[in-house]
Amino acid sequence: MSVEDPPAARDDHENPHPTRALDDTVHQRVRLGVLAVAREVERVDFGFLKKQLAVTDGNLSRHLKVLEDSGLITLEKGYAGRRPRTWITLTRDGAQALDTELRALRALVDRLDVRPP
Repeated sequence: MSVEDPPAARDDHENPHPTRALDDTVHQRVRLGVLAVAREVERVDFGFLKKQLAVTDGNLSRHLKVLEDSGLITLEKGYAGRRPRTWITLTRDGAQALDTELRALRALVDRLDVRPP
């Protein structure tokens, strides 16, 4: 095996590198966190996500907009008492996108966990 052309680095259309399956929309840290947290519950409150992901209101809002525009989440605005609230719900497409991302990440980890001969 040479450094220039290791078997794992070849452009193999039948067995592409796992990173090719990563979705840039989903893979970004905050957006992946939003999808992961939303997967665990029926719906999640904006404030809870903000604390869990350690982001600002503006930063989270921008990421939610990307996810909503992509059809991966829905946003519902309302009130809890007199306080305005925004709830985030994972869509079916969002769940599928998260599953695809997790499969790609597992494939990458599996590939890297193989011990050299």
